[in-house]
Amino acid sequence: MKIAVIGAGAIGALIAGYLKLKGEDVSLVGRPEAVCIINKEGLKISGVRGNFKVDIFAHEVLTYKPELLILATKTQDIESALKDNLSLIKDSIIVTTQNGVQADNIVSRYLPQGNIISSIVMFGSTYFSPGKVVHNFEGSWVLGDIFKKISDSRILSVSLTLDKAFTTIISEDILGMKYLKIFVNANNCIPAILGLSMQEAFSDPEVSRVSIGIWKEGFDLLSQAGIKLVSLPGFPVENITRLISIPSNEAAKAFSGIMTKLSKDPLYGSILQSIKRGRSSEIDYINGEFVSLAERHRLTAPLNNKLVSMVHEVEETKKFFSKEGLFNSVKLLLN
Repeated sequence: MKIAVIGAGAIGALIAGYLKLKGEDVSLVGRPEAVCIINKEGLKISGVRGNFKVDIFAHEVLTYKPELLILATKTQDIESALKDNLSLIKDSIIVTTQNGVQADNIVSRYLPQGNIISSIVMFGSTYFSPGKVVHNFEGSWVLGDIFKKISDSRILSVSLTLDKAFTTIISEDILGMKYLKIFVNANNCIPAILGLSMQEAFSDPEVSRVSIGIWKEGFDLLSQAGIKLVSLPGFPVENITRLISIPSNEAAKAFSGIMTKLSKDPLYGSILQSIKRGRSSEIDYINGEFVSLAERHRLTAPLNNKLVSMVHEVEETKKFFSKEGLFNSVKLLLN
């Protein structure tokens, strides 16, 4: 199977590199700087599986028709990636990997729904520099069909290929899982606002209180909107309901303990990684999804709305908030 991965960032580079190491026919599409370095020096992966230098071809745009296209750009970059390569991917199976719940809808404006496999990555990776990524922690790769248009045999075929790099799971209700993944990612806004690693940010229980507030507000919104969360591998829905049902101070201490032990290497989260690279982040598709959901159902999401605006302020000014500044900005919005 000829495979292409569009997006040479933390997730895309990791996926392409591991598939290549397993002998798959795969190439990588990325930005000019990354393409130049990868073609000259190879793709360098370090982390939980060891250190690897992967010889892989990289291109700025596709040069062939892939049977399988793994779309690993940020959500806000999907349209430009599709437009740049559209003539070569009309018959490809497309696997989306983005956070949030909008990626598949965007892809379906350009390509048949029956060619789209939605996915959720539960493994973690950090973009270090062009052509260099760190694999922070292991996790499965969940596949599913939001539109109920793609055949089971096609999903199974893709699953067997991707399983060479990561353990794959096929879900019958991936949309409910994707909404739960928003909760997992929603805390990424806090390190982005502070300019700190996740371990540094959440070592402070006061900062962790903000995360509990995000979850409480999000869970209330989804309940009122009638959206059912579905447990993820390694992250059951009870992880949310248990913490939001106990006093905030206790929940914050428990959350702090979990987050500071996620990885021995610093974790920055996707939002801060984008900001550090001078790019727009996916905040509008994570915490912003709570805000949009509230608007669609004539509800409110004041905490998430405030945090979205703070991330955009950091993007525009390149100035991070102090922990005190963060807490003072949101303390009246915490339950």
